[in-house]
Amino acid sequence: MKLNNSLRTRTSTLFYLAATASLLAKVGQAVNHANFKTCEQSAFARRHRLFADTMAKKAAEPNNKNAKSSSSSADGSTHSASSPYSVIDSSVHLDGHTVTASVQHEQAQVPLHFEIAFLKSGTVRICVQEVDPLVPRYNEAHKHILRDKGSSLPYASPEDIKMATEAVNGLVTHTVSYVNGSSAFSVRMTENPWTLEYLVNGKPTMQLNTSGLFHFEHLRQRPADGNLDDVDGGWEETFNNWTDHKRRGPESFGLDINFYGFEHVYGIPEHTSPLSLKDTRGGGEGAYNQPYRIYNLDVFNYQLDSPMAIYGSLPFMLAHNAEATVGVFWVNSSETWVDVTRKLNRGGSNQQSVVNTHWFSESGTMDVFLLPGPSTADVYRQYLEISEQTPMPREFALGYHQCRWNYEDQEDVLAVSAKFREHSIPYDVIWLDVEYTVGKRYFTWDYDKFPNPLDMQQELARNGHKLVTISDPHIMVDNDYHIWKEGNENGYFIKNIGGLGNYEASCWPGVSSWVDFLDPAASKWMGAQYGLDKFPESTTDMFVWNDMNEPAVFDGPEHTMDKALIQHGGWEHRDVHNLYGMMQQRSTFEGLLAREPIAMRPFLLSRSFYAGSQRYGAIWTGDNTASWGYLRASIPMLLGNNIAGMHFSGADVGGFFGNPDPELLTRWFQLGAWYPFFRGHAHFNTERREPWIFGEPYVSYIRNAIRERYRLLPHWYTLFRETSLTGMPLIRPMWMNFPAEPDLFAEQDTFMVGSSIMVAAITRPDTSIPVDVLFPGEEPWYDMHTHVAYPAQLATQFVVDLANTLVFARGGSIIPTREQQRQSSAYMKRDPFTLYVYVDQAGFAAGKLYIDDGETYDYQSGAFIERELTFLGSKLVSRASPLTKNTSAYQTFVQRMSGINVERIVVVGLAVAHNVTEAVVVENKTTRTVNVSHSHSSKIVAADTISNNSPCIVICNPAVFIGDDWEISF
Repeated sequence: MKLNNSLRTRTSTLFYLAATASLLAKVGQAVNHANFKTCEQSAFARRHRLFADTMAKKAAEPNNKNAKSSSSSADGSTHSASSPYSVIDSSVHLDGHTVTASVQHEQAQVPLHFEIAFLKSGTVRICVQEVDPLVPRYNEAHKHILRDKGSSLPYASPEDIKMATEAVNGLVTHTVSYVNGSSAFSVRMTENPWTLEYLVNGKPTMQLNTSGLFHFEHLRQRPADGNLDDVDGGWEETFNNWTDHKRRGPESFGLDINFYGFEHVYGIPEHTSPLSLKDTRGGGEGAYNQPYRIYNLDVFNYQLDSPMAIYGSLPFMLAHNAEATVGVFWVNSSETWVDVTRKLNRGGSNQQSVVNTHWFSESGTMDVFLLPGPSTADVYRQYLEISEQTPMPREFALGYHQCRWNYEDQEDVLAVSAKFREHSIPYDVIWLDVEYTVGKRYFTWDYDKFPNPLDMQQELARNGHKLVTISDPHIMVDNDYHIWKEGNENGYFIKNIGGLGNYEASCWPGVSSWVDFLDPAASKWMGAQYGLDKFPESTTDMFVWNDMNEPAVFDGPEHTMDKALIQHGGWEHRDVHNLYGMMQQRSTFEGLLAREPIAMRPFLLSRSFYAGSQRYGAIWTGDNTASWGYLRASIPMLLGNNIAGMHFSGADVGGFFGNPDPELLTRWFQLGAWYPFFRGHAHFNTERREPWIFGEPYVSYIRNAIRERYRLLPHWYTLFRETSLTGMPLIRPMWMNFPAEPDLFAEQDTFMVGSSIMVAAITRPDTSIPVDVLFPGEEPWYDMHTHVAYPAQLATQFVVDLANTLVFARGGSIIPTREQQRQSSAYMKRDPFTLYVYVDQAGFAAGKLYIDDGETYDYQSGAFIERELTFLGSKLVSRASPLTKNTSAYQTFVQRMSGINVERIVVVGLAVAHNVTEAVVVENKTTRTVNVSHSHSSKIVAADTISNNSPCIVICNPAVFIGDDWEISF
């Protein structure tokens, strides 16, 4: 029965009040695990784990008549040979860059079609599905995830691919080889049982089905006798009060991917696990008993140190040892679980350590990429071959964002903005949560609270600030609400089971429908709502926040959608669940892109994400809590996001739930200034916690943290440029820059910002407790606040009061800054630069400075300045990067930047600094002399008192133009 409008609105309001009351009652409590499945409660996951147990039992019983003898390679790698899958005789063929084969189970005579293809970089793609599926499987995830929709991946040239076949002791193997530059890659496939090894330069790195866990549930007819128990939970399964009706029956698949010679694996966010992923089966103390779940969910007050699924997911995993880094990218958008177990062999045998991983997905087809490295940079180059890079963001997006659920009204917004100016604290964006709307109807304004949104935005813009408003994917069911009315009339909403009628359930507005972003027409329609002609009183200084897009459903199974709902093309929601948030993000991005005649880079934030989300904007770690534990957990979470390619990410500074005390809030701002996305946010039931709330001395400490972020905006922007070109993370675990130092492989309290800055996070109360810091590598490190030098390989402790932080520049780095303090990044655009030169032991340093307009896509046509900076032999040189082309766009941009100079150069650690009295500047064939001054570092307290004063040479006003070639010699 349909509700009339007034009753529906009243019901929605009552539901909202009840939901809010329930939410508030839970603040401070842990997640309710009863609302979310364990592996044992997910039927397909339970089946795959049981299969794994069965195979392990067979492997342990060599006399079992069903077990086959295991085999060993000459390199010492072992193979479990009990898999029931074998290659069908004479089915292996090499066709261009792809090897095809047919594989089938020894009992279920349903042939599976395998494709194994080499890309130019050495990456291998493996695709599997039935030769003749009973009904089509969902096989379009790659169209939304991969570069160019996966239609034009750079496959290797056929003439570079060779295949050799041999039979040894009755085992037939096919070795497919490919040489790329100095690296030789090969795939070794055994026919019976089917296994596959990836070798790099003759060494095995990744092994598939060597534990015998490949298992593919072929599509089948529904039992005619109505007996749905022929497969455990294959046709129906119940969780709490929900029954999942599976019209296609069991269709899952799983595969073991084992990393030979490795002890550490990373990635597969989003979880609250440590950086180096824990074991999930049979591990020692502290190990999990659940796999890592890859399934986007709105998990209230999520648990720390857990493999539970939360808001976003990205099935990309790295393995690293002192010799190599390799990766796996699992392209499937249905619910997926990953088990991790280790076999560590550190003795004298030829058996090396192995990290065994077991991946299993509910539906779709198997599509797996193996990225061979061998270096970390190689892996990310290979990842960029298949997945688009993180684009350059709007420059303002790198500044500080101030958010709260909710700023009460227009007066409150402008008062908060004025307070930032009063306290001389810069910020760039202020945010509005759901309360700006009329009854949670997105694209509307509550004019009682916000009587003149245009005036408010213009007032913010006059001071260089932007506004962000929230827009969720659920649309209130109300015939008087134009968005719902248009969407309903055009069939743009997700459909009920069976495809008849809109799916309706509850979220913030009450009874709601959900936009089907899988439908290109619906996606375009929703994106168009952000147009200036559609969104009332919006301006080009207003941007978007996509929340609740896992999708969150208050009264749905696991607080999300029933998997059997129907989306565009007749696909079930189960096939595309993890894509949903990313596809809303894409719709919003395209809508913002189209709203202006000259394309401006959009800015938007999404809570849910998947592979491909990096193309569209920032994400954050969701609804955290004001505690030291959540502060600590933010580091491995954000490092995990960056490892997996979601670079522009952050965590709510201060914690969304609860009330941080002054010390916690201060430390969170000090750490948050090193998040790629830097935003403070809070629940409406918390006390206000803007940076000035606790008064002195805390406001000064927080002001200094935010100002440090703004000083380093040129460096952050240059790092984004590097990321957009190379795929390398913005913030990195220590091992990425120091790959041969095993002590760093699990380090997560200290991390790198790019390759030049090390942050030793302070994430515990009590400033009397020393903080341990190891200075890795071979070059000295310099405290960025005092310029004290610390030698490489020193392990020391620091006692740090609340006014200070531990941030170090790597010797051999040049870091650009802007030192003049402004109220927003918009007012810094024509400020001069300062260059900090931190020399290594040989007196060398290098760095880059990248500048574009920070707003448009003109940089893609060459409208940018990119300088390569080197210091050697007491000479600092600025040269254009090889990517600089003397195009008209470049010349126009350089002209626009005229007058922007380097105002100061600080050289730290140069041994002959005390002898230097002047410097010679050569620019545009003109030579001039400038004076220099000297300064010395001040010491900070190190528990072992090891520190060195570092002499500094300071050149004030060298007045060299950022776009020119120049040299400065001492």
